[in-house]
Amino acid sequence: MMDADPEIDSLVQSEFLRQKQSLELIASENFVPPYVLQAQGSVLTNKYAEGYPHKKYYGGCEFVESAEELAAKRACELFGAEHANVQPHSGTQANMGVYFTVLEPGDSILAMDLAQGGHLSHGHPLNFSGRLFKIIPYGVDRERETIDYDEVARLAREHRPKMIVAGASAYPRLIDFKRFGDIAKEVGAYLMADMAHIAGLVAGGVHPSPVPHSDFVTTTTHKTLRGPRGALILCRGKYAADLDRNVFPGMQGGPFMHVIAGKATCFLMAMRPEFKEYAAQIVKNAKALAKELDARGYRLVAGGTDNHMLLLDLRSKGLTGKEATDILGRVGITVNKNMIPFDPEKPMVTSGIRLGTPALTTRGMKEKEMALVAGIIDVALSESQDRSAMDRVAVKVRDLAGSFPLYPELKKGYYF
Repeated sequence: MMDADPEIDSLVQSEFLRQKQSLELIASENFVPPYVLQAQGSVLTNKYAEGYPHKKYYGGCEFVESAEELAAKRACELFGAEHANVQPHSGTQANMGVYFTVLEPGDSILAMDLAQGGHLSHGHPLNFSGRLFKIIPYGVDRERETIDYDEVARLAREHRPKMIVAGASAYPRLIDFKRFGDIAKEVGAYLMADMAHIAGLVAGGVHPSPVPHSDFVTTTTHKTLRGPRGALILCRGKYAADLDRNVFPGMQGGPFMHVIAGKATCFLMAMRPEFKEYAAQIVKNAKALAKELDARGYRLVAGGTDNHMLLLDLRSKGLTGKEATDILGRVGITVNKNMIPFDPEKPMVTSGIRLGTPALTTRGMKEKEMALVAGIIDVALSESQDRSAMDRVAVKVRDLAGSFPLYPELKKGYYF
């Protein structure tokens, strides 16, 4: 890859080997197609392009601004939106762009509590959102562990927030965006839907879309959408000019044109029939994995899953989320520790782990393989003190991963 920097070259090769030989079960990660790697590794990375198409502050933008226009057009077509801004570098910045468009510091936001499934940018006190705005948190019902929409409506009527945020980073059930939209209309609030985790499922038609019910919709373009690491904002046409001004120059400068090109290609691929099959398979795999783990005695938060992820409560297994993450990592299974609703443990310890199926589905795995994965997870967590058992599990992980090659079509060292 790079004769000039053998240390970095070695690290890239090592990371590729890790991805190739392990089972990726982090719900927010995926493997981008080769054409996204090509776009991000292209000469587009050389181009500065502050501003918007036909209003750029640099010369020589005729080709990259066409790529940006194409990305925005495709995003609108894919999700049925009136306007798209494809410049945000991350989901948090996308959310920031929306907040700055219609809110002032001190305004109130009704959003999901991080400890019960929300995201840092939905109002955590250490995040800009919690520092600049007054946050009213909502959560899940203690028994069902699903969003309590009656409580959301009650809080909205009581506090009259200027914005309601619908969306989560650790919630395994369907989100009723229509209900959120009705609540927002009743109290005169803006509705922002953060569909970062489920955007690919929405695009594939296996999760209800928030677009018809929301003033703004934000999403990352990786995760289930299987694009480059970046973000997207969709909005109603009447907010377009204000939104664009608050993204640039409001919160960031030059957009990453190589990433925007990758986004454009990602949106095109998501409009093809095979992507719908892929999205459906993600959900099938998540349900199959949940069923197999439930049969092995693992408690599933909210009783199961409707999307790409599941949360395991490990207290009955005598494990913390941190311990389970470390154990699984030793055999080549990548997960993340995650708080569960009403978790008694600290955020850096947690009582649970979050699992997701997008990356394994990208590699071609189906329900049969989910049964194997569940069995491997169970043996690793149950026999973590038995070195020989762990060695056998590690071999099974490498064998399963090897049966579903990662980037077999690319020559070694060409892109990684």
